[in-house]
Amino acid sequence: MSPTPLRVYCVGGAVRDKLLGLRVQDHDWVVVGSTPEQMVARGFKPVGSDFPVFLHPETHEEYALARTERKVAQGYKGFTVYAAPGVTLEQDLLRRDFTINAIAQDADGNLIDPYGGQADLKAGVLRHVSDAFAEDPVRILRAARFVARFGFSIAPETLLLMRAMVDSGEVDALVAERVWQELARGLMEMHPSRFFMTLRECGALKRILPEMDAMFGVPQPPQYHPEIDCGIHAMLVLDDTAKQGFSLEVRFAALGHDLGKGNTSCRATSAMRYAAWIC
Repeated sequence: MSPTPLRVYCVGGAVRDKLLGLRVQDHDWVVVGSTPEQMVARGFKPVGSDFPVFLHPETHEEYALARTERKVAQGYKGFTVYAAPGVTLEQDLLRRDFTINAIAQDADGNLIDPYGGQADLKAGVLRHVSDAFAEDPVRILRAARFVARFGFSIAPETLLLMRAMVDSGEVDALVAERVWQELARGLMEMHPSRFFMTLRECGALKRILPEMDAMFGVPQPPQYHPEIDCGIHAMLVLDDTAKQGFSLEVRFAALGHDLGKGNTSCRATSAMRYAAWIC
């Protein structure tokens, strides 16, 4: 007797990008109603250490069992994972970050959208799926990156939640390697300044990149930089490197080319010079 067909759903970014008319680069698959033993019996290769993920025997794409997560410690690794045949697709989608990433598609092309992701896609809004968003500080960085990529706005309630995460110290649990991973991807978006301005809007920039945050409010010579503010100037330079299609190294250099003006005596010197210029 042949095994029961797997209940497999395409989820996350692949569904989102398809709905936006963008090229789909990677697929994420969720399997509902199965067990690790059943997956192995079908030829899938287990690769997940923190939760049950398997490689398809032919396509080598990742297939994850539907799961729920529970916060047990601070930081983005402080979770326990529960995966069992009884976990539903809706429960799996509920643990995701934004509604636009909580849309699934079945094998017949039908969309499962229990949290209003399609409406937020059309409106260009990033909205958290549940209050569990606050349990993972990486999601602040992801929000900033999606703003830089898509130009979406952040729902007011989501922005408030992000600010609360910063105030509670949750964002301080981020490790440098994870910050750099998201920062590097943000720098390579078409409008990288939006990444940093989003972090600044929720207060995270001061905690993650205090040297960068300190640049805002530092005056620039108005005859050379009509935008006057040092932080705004850095953002304009950064976006210009993106328009030119420059490499990550060039964009990072552009981001930090004026850092000294925020945290050294240059700040006071710049202020005195600005006062002299306008007098």
